Amino acid sequence: MSDLTHFNKSGDAHMVDVGAKDDTHRVAITEGRIKMLPETLELIMQGGHKKGDVLGIARVAGIMAAKKTSELVPLCHPLYITHVNIDLTPEPESASVYCQTRVEIRGQTGAEMEALCATQVALLTIHDMCKAVDRGMCIDQVQLLEKDGGKSGHWKR
Repeated sequence: MSDLTHFNKSGDAHMVDVGAKDDTHRVAITEGRIKMLPETLELIMQGGHKKGDVLGIARVAGIMAAKKTSELVPLCHPLYITHVNIDLTPEPESASVYCQTRVEIRGQTGAEMEALCATQVALLTIHDMCKAVDRGMCIDQVQLLEKDGGKSGHWKR
């Protein structure tokens, strides 16, 4: 287990000590999709959903989730987030909404978990707002696309 940083030499889970690391600009970009019935996507795109602006509310929920990640994921550090951008794009050809999230921080550890959490919660919010008309929605393909900053440098899928 020595390669997994959230375990100590005894194999016990612990929070990684980042105290000696320098503060640097770090970026994480994630993506995901929610698939639905074409009629559900049409409701979202036309703004005809009785609960309001589905994509606008999902965007705000994702931003809030990025800021709360350390409260949800036990070993995550609280981070100073400098920017969150969530793009939600309807894709009529696949009856889905594509989500891409970019989180930027200035800190001692990366923003990958914050970006992943934001993407998941944005998509979950779409599910929550539309479940009364479409119980068969499916969230999938949530993944890290790119990260930059810190000692490990740049990584791209």
